[in-house]
Amino acid sequence: MTALIKLELARALRNKKFLFFSVLYPAILFLIFSSSSGADERIDGTRLTVATYLMVSMASFGALTAVLMGNSERIAKERESGWVRQLRLTTLPGRGYVLAKTASAAVVSLPSIVVVFLAAAALKHVRLDAWQWLALTGSIWAGSLVFAALGVALGYLASGDAVRPITMIIYFGLSILGGLWMPSTTFPQVLQDIAKWLPTHAYAAVGRAIEQSQAPSATDVAILAVYFVLFAGGAAWLYRKDTLKA
Repeated sequence: MTALIKLELARALRNKKFLFFSVLYPAILFLIFSSSSGADERIDGTRLTVATYLMVSMASFGALTAVLMGNSERIAKERESGWVRQLRLTTLPGRGYVLAKTASAAVVSLPSIVVVFLAAAALKHVRLDAWQWLALTGSIWAGSLVFAALGVALGYLASGDAVRPITMIIYFGLSILGGLWMPSTTFPQVLQDIAKWLPTHAYAAVGRAIEQSQAPSATDVAILAVYFVLFAGGAAWLYRKDTLKA
């Protein structure tokens, strides 16, 4: 499994388009949004400035991009090319393949988080305690595993041609409705009611609690845990189903 993780990392690092959209693009969006909105203005209902609020949003968005977009399309293409079938002929167990995909995606997501944080600290003068920086990095990185599991499930759910539009709809839907691009408090009430049950909303809420020196809400942590179990369970079921078809 270690060899497969190294291979996955090498392939991801050679993909310049993927690296741009997963590592640099979120930081660029952060600088654009925070500049147009006024970085020092306060977000209603919080003690956060626009810069600190958007920093968590865009770091979460970057990690989401890295693990969701990377996993789903790559797995669907590997299924069509026969690579997954070849791996099944080796001693690698099915859970090893899923774990390797999830682990390699999580490693790639870390730079996207760090680059956003560096841009916020250096260019927007965001200042937090050392423990907050470490806790934010750890929580956003760990939370990305939820969406890595979703990416694996989507890769087994759809073919190579269909997986991209399906993933894009889910990707932008979760990002926008979850409040990563704009505060969900600006939404109509019906959308706010939907947003609070989405994994992206809970994902960012954990980081924003840390920014305010608060303990993350138990509800948000529970929502992320439930979604992880659902996505990982769905990925395992779809993998077994695909194995039977092969």
